[in-house]
Amino acid sequence: MGLFDMFKKKEPAAPAKPASVSATAAPDTLCAPANGRVIAMTDVPDPVFSGEVLGKGCAVWPEDDIVYAPVSGTVTVTMGHAVGLSTDDGVEVLVHIGVDTVNLQGKGFTGYVKQGDTVKAGDPVIKMDRNVIKEAGYPDCVVLAVSNTAEFAGVELAVEPETTVTAGTPVVKVVR
Repeated sequence: MGLFDMFKKKEPAAPAKPASVSATAAPDTLCAPANGRVIAMTDVPDPVFSGEVLGKGCAVWPEDDIVYAPVSGTVTVTMGHAVGLSTDDGVEVLVHIGVDTVNLQGKGFTGYVKQGDTVKAGDPVIKMDRNVIKEAGYPDCVVLAVSNTAEFAGVELAVEPETTVTAGTPVVKVVR
């Protein structure tokens, strides 16, 4: 190390990525993106999600801060509070953290993936700071929507609403 090396600005280290969770990556099955309590999409406290405008699916009231990929596929879009995924067999999935969290402009979110990455179901994709979301007055439910719902015969819950699940548990089934 040279004399002036100690004065150079160091780049911050990339955030440590949590371990993946075990997930059932069956075709046409979406897994819980977080540990917590499953609710029907129609019960999400937002008219766009509860009206299923962005697709059918469900949401999870999370118990912790890590959000995992619900399917294996390619990352199509990332925003601080959301990630889009596309499976090899054509299911397009939106994982959206919270309601109105777009207003946080990325504050309270740490992304672990970028557009073009390939993920396996159960890989960590985003860490949220639930305190930041709560302090802003927003609900922190993690929405799981099949954004191309219209291309399928149906999108159904694979568990009863109010069931407590661990990340990686099958929660939504796409019917062809």
